[in-house]
Amino acid sequence: EVQLVESGGGLVQAGGSLRLSCRPSALTLDDVTIGWFRQAPGKEREEVSFFSRSDGSKYYSDSVKGRFRIYSDNAKNTVYLQMNSLQPEDTAVFYCAAGSPRLAALALHGTIVGPQDMDAWGQGTQVIVSS
Repeated sequence: EVQLVESGGGLVQAGGSLRLSCRPSALTLDDVTIGWFRQAPGKEREEVSFFSRSDGSKYYSDSVKGRFRIYSDNAKNTVYLQMNSLQPEDTAVFYCAAGSPRLAALALHGTIVGPQDMDAWGQGTQVIVSS
């Protein structure tokens, strides 16, 4: 059974930074796309970023492009989401998820990749950005 272990959430002031991490067990990064989603209170879960190590694809939603960066540490089998210039509207529970290794490339080419396309989920980590 695939498990995704997340860490790194917290409370930060507007303009600050946080780094989230996601480490899958029972598989390597070559086997999957790792995606980050977030869900704010009263809103639907939305995609934030996808990374596929197998083809190097990286996708960012328009709301985070230029502020967030997704990357991996292969030795640690871990994907990170570096979040800079955080704003109060970024406040949400962030979830790490794993799916087909093709998903990141599909998202880059305009295919809508949503929560229903992912096969495994982390427990979620809270990010709160104060104004």
